[in-house]
Amino acid sequence: MTVRVLVVDDQELIRDGIASLLGIQPGVEVVGVGGDGREAIDLVRLHRPDVVLMDVRMPVLDGVAAAAELASTCKVVMLTTFDDHDYVVRALRAGAVGYLLKDLPVRELAEAVRLAHAGVTQLDPSVARSLARPGADALTARETEVLRHVATGATNREIAARLHLSEGTVKNHVSRILTRLGLRDRVQLALYAREITTGR
Repeated sequence: MTVRVLVVDDQELIRDGIASLLGIQPGVEVVGVGGDGREAIDLVRLHRPDVVLMDVRMPVLDGVAAAAELASTCKVVMLTTFDDHDYVVRALRAGAVGYLLKDLPVRELAEAVRLAHAGVTQLDPSVARSLARPGADALTARETEVLRHVATGATNREIAARLHLSEGTVKNHVSRILTRLGLRDRVQLALYAREITTGR
């Protein structure tokens, strides 16, 4: 199956370079390029891509605002040079399924596109570490304990049994953790939890 990709970046050289390199990767078809978030929204309506690779800082409409409008239509992966904590949190809250840095080798970028299309949430390791530091500090001791069990892939019921809590209490803890860390769902939480516990 071929994944249809739209590349959006306000720097023409970078945008065209990414598009050219991705276009020769197996299983990836670049269906268009755009220079800002507003153009991205128009191009998504026109080309119906599966995945949008989008820069964060752009004129007219930035990548985070565009991601918020596009998240229900296609998968959005932020591809940028900025690993700023605030940008990452805002992008994930807006519905982006990934936040990657532009120094990624093209083969890994192509794989990231395929994984994004499959619904796999991805964070660049350095981005995940920057997220982990302030986020983990915001959690209570019990929430941190719950987070460690999430990292093992345990369900709410399994966590409840291990910690001698009700399943509803665990569910409430998970909900509060998601809110405090600025994450959208349990998939993102599990990825985040593994990053903290493994340090990778």
